[in-house]
Amino acid sequence: MPSKQVPTTQTTPKQAPIKPLPAGASQDQLSPNQASSDELSLEQLSFSNKFYALGDSFYSVVAPAPLKKPFWLHINTDVMASLGLTLAGLKTPLNLDIFSGTATLADQIPIATVYSGHQFGGYTACLGDGRAMLIAQINTADGVFDLQLKGAGPTPYSRRADGRAVLRSSIREYLAGEAMHQLGIATSRALCLVGSEEPVVREQVEAGATVARVARTHIRFGHFEYFHYTDQLKELKQLADHVIEQFLPQAVAASDKYNQLLSFSVKQTAKLIAQWQSVGFAHGVMNTDNMSIIGDTLDYGPYGFLDDYEPGFICNHSDHSGRYAFDQQPSIGLWNLSALAHALSSLIDNASIRDILARYEPYLIEAYADLMRNKLGLDKPQKNDHKLCSQLLNLMAQDKIDYTRLFRQLCDFKTIETASLSDEAITSALNKKNTTLGELFNQKEQWQDWACQYNQRLLKTSQPELERSVAMKAVNPKFIARNHLLQQAIEKAEINKDYSDIDTLFMLLQTPFDEHAGFDHFAEPPKVHEKHLEISCSS
Repeated sequence: MPSKQVPTTQTTPKQAPIKPLPAGASQDQLSPNQASSDELSLEQLSFSNKFYALGDSFYSVVAPAPLKKPFWLHINTDVMASLGLTLAGLKTPLNLDIFSGTATLADQIPIATVYSGHQFGGYTACLGDGRAMLIAQINTADGVFDLQLKGAGPTPYSRRADGRAVLRSSIREYLAGEAMHQLGIATSRALCLVGSEEPVVREQVEAGATVARVARTHIRFGHFEYFHYTDQLKELKQLADHVIEQFLPQAVAASDKYNQLLSFSVKQTAKLIAQWQSVGFAHGVMNTDNMSIIGDTLDYGPYGFLDDYEPGFICNHSDHSGRYAFDQQPSIGLWNLSALAHALSSLIDNASIRDILARYEPYLIEAYADLMRNKLGLDKPQKNDHKLCSQLLNLMAQDKIDYTRLFRQLCDFKTIETASLSDEAITSALNKKNTTLGELFNQKEQWQDWACQYNQRLLKTSQPELERSVAMKAVNPKFIARNHLLQQAIEKAEINKDYSDIDTLFMLLQTPFDEHAGFDHFAEPPKVHEKHLEISCSS
């Protein structure tokens, strides 16, 4: 069993006191360290201790290690507001201490949770939060949210590593969570990004940073695997009951509540991966310890959005076998759910497990089909919709068409009435009306054939063309977190201490479906030398 002791190498942080308002202070009189009842500061929020109450079999108490000369790099005001905070209540010297590891919240004890997991198919017995710590659980109108500090130093699960996060990976995670959320995909997000002058050694010396992550839960498949493989079945049942109480309250008293828990995870995971595939997102490290029990996206390491449509796209340069390639994600989702089901086998009989896992593929296919129909502007399902979509994807793969750009431009596809026209006239008219789209393809004849089929299918929809275009632009983003743009922002930040691209990307990714006149270059595909940037797990 892993040690539950606080690492002796860490500096015990100072406790953050609760600061009462001065009597009679008006809003205009408040200093940055004070907040009115309408502007709660971090330490004045309502906290939950339900995970802490599970007991020390589930975590180790830890102490964050302070960063050297920290500074606010970016604050997500949307997440801030959802937690009940305002800028005046958040951006204080005290909170900078908290988010840089110098202070802890009053009455909140930082912990690192223990879990295991299958990494690239092989089981690792003890992983745990190696560079992240849960610093609070916050009660909000939308439920309880974990506040986790990533990069604040070693824990008992760091496996001799330093527990730090470097600036480049912190920027990537900060922007990715927001990009995915605004695309409508369940994900962890970040409250703030803190930079520093802390030297961190990776392949070279880099600057350390922390990300304050916010999620509905950080409980993973690997948490259940850990208790299963260590034969701590009482604790496994306790954890399952905790998740059911929080996310399936209607099942608390049910005789089949554990079946319902696995069913919930299967359905949510299928929905999540269908969403990943529809927006061209590759996670890169789909180990079971990176899979959320509730189907949220966690752990943005060497992720990547597709540029050219490459079904076999590998975004993690350490993934030599292509296990986690883009087109493998649906099957890996089922593999991981099977590992979760095995971990729950003390609570669910084998026949039920087989039945529940068998629902994964139909869930995923249905969800993906709905998403792709929406992307193509098709309303009610028709028999050959899947064929129309597959033909387009095959053509995109052959001609190496940029995935996001193609679907965005398809929003402006112009239809023609074909009743009195010959096939040649139809093709000619469609070419004239959709010249820009046609220029993306090398295989003109195949594109023209597909465009004719697409035109006929659109004529069967009930929406007028303008309404269809607007609806399609609400699901086909113009802006995504492209690797070459992230890399430019990272290099500016690292080399020049220029954080302007982070601000710009954050703004665009918060409203990715808008046109944002004047920012078209952020929607352009990468140049040849900007493609296939190597992204590793090293952070």
